[in-house]
Amino acid sequence: MSTHGIQWYSQCIKTASLDALANDWKADILRVAMYIQEGGYESNPRRFTDMMHGYIEEATKRGMYVLVDWHQLSPGDPNYNTSRAKTFFTEIAQRHKDKKNIIYDIANEPNGVSWANVKRYAEEMIPVIRAQDPDGVVFVGTHGWSTFGISDGQNETSVFNNPINASNFMYTFHFYAASHGQNYLDALRRIADRVPVFVTEFGTQTASGDGGNNFSMSDRYIALMAEKQIGWTNWNFSDDNRTGAVFNTGTCAGNNFAGTGVLKQAGVWVREKIRAGR
Repeated sequence: MSTHGIQWYSQCIKTASLDALANDWKADILRVAMYIQEGGYESNPRRFTDMMHGYIEEATKRGMYVLVDWHQLSPGDPNYNTSRAKTFFTEIAQRHKDKKNIIYDIANEPNGVSWANVKRYAEEMIPVIRAQDPDGVVFVGTHGWSTFGISDGQNETSVFNNPINASNFMYTFHFYAASHGQNYLDALRRIADRVPVFVTEFGTQTASGDGGNNFSMSDRYIALMAEKQIGWTNWNFSDDNRTGAVFNTGTCAGNNFAGTGVLKQAGVWVREKIRAGR
């Protein structure tokens, strides 16, 4: 599962909810969505870095992978935040380099930017992490909001023809099943046959994280990801009012997170998929 932005919904990431995620849901990975702008890291780098350290330790205690999500969104060009990213990832990688469960996602959803500029950023950032943690896996978002350019009216060949010059990394792909239909599904299949890919964010509803759920299309994506052994995290582990937030509004004020009684429809669906090992 992915958290919501930790500047807004840190109350949903606590002992009881993480225990439920690890033990009741049987999840094996937590994505920590640390926004850079929008009241996130940029506003108080020390505070948000320390929050990330804490979440890493909590996930580790529960035997989960932790996906350190550099959640740049607006502006969409990751090069805008390169200096901040270098400071942040140097500290995170240095402190946690001996752990085996850390994944570094250096660019959440590049948008309004060419693939060439995303690649340039990645090739500048990956050595920064490698200097501290030679073995840690790095994820890189793709252009068009991490769709390999599909949402920009392009296709995956721009990445295939100009791959990142690095090793031990994966590209990322995002989809929302009520907005992203057959063409996205077909693209993900083609991509998975060519390069290592991880779905770091998806929802059963529209790209806004809200609206009606399309569980039938979501099931098709789940089947494809199982077939191709593509890992994933779902958006989002909070009690936001949107349909994509798994908990009923108000749940995070308490300490009851187990079972299905506290879940919206999307939460019931994704918990079942996780428990089934899909």
